Amino acid sequence: MSEAQDRRTFLYALAGTTVLALGGIEFLVADAAETERLTKELRPDGKPRLPPNQYPLERLRPMGGTEGDPSPKAFRLQVHGEVEKPFELDFAELLRLPQTEQVCDVHCVTKWSVLGAKWTGVRVAHLAERAQPKPGARFVIFEGAAGYTSNIDLKEALKPNVLVAHRYEGEPLARRNGAPVRSLVPDRYFWKSAKWLTGIRFSAEDHPGYWEVRGYHNHADPWLEERNG
Repeated sequence: MSEAQDRRTFLYALAGTTVLALGGIEFLVADAAETERLTKELRPDGKPRLPPNQYPLERLRPMGGTEGDPSPKAFRLQVHGEVEKPFELDFAELLRLPQTEQVCDVHCVTKWSVLGAKWTGVRVAHLAERAQPKPGARFVIFEGAAGYTSNIDLKEALKPNVLVAHRYEGEPLARRNGAPVRSLVPDRYFWKSAKWLTGIRFSAEDHPGYWEVRGYHNHADPWLEERNG
């Protein structure tokens, strides 16, 4: 296989399951019958577990981006902005906070989903409780390496399933997935879950992030297929 062929995406069939190969890494894709079943399986809120036009993978695809320092020793997280008590955490301090383990589904704007992914981290709501957002705070901006940002409204950020995550499937985050820490916003397209997290900024005004200013939808609901603005 040529170098050019090795770099591109290709599909092939294996025992009724599709294997998606990307840069030498294989990702199992459910067959059509399983995908159809998942579109009929409902979440507790009544939405289909698999949003429209998504297909399930077995594990996260690396989606690129400018990487930050993956070393836990170098990690610092600023919680700041429209808050009464801004603070900064290192990795050891993050691990001393109450930890949440959760199993949830995540959905990428490029149409893949990973269902039943296991994550460990600290709830953004817990950090907000410590920082005490001011009455005017209405949005949360996740800040990542190289100036990357993603924005969500405060109500979404305070949901119990929104985490500052440092483990995936029981293991520390891989570098390609945002090590040592990323945000996790399961009910929005995955670009909102900023990798290589460096800051959580509370804001009175909305500030569209890296992809939003490039034409992506500001809200990013997978069940409404809010891909483009």
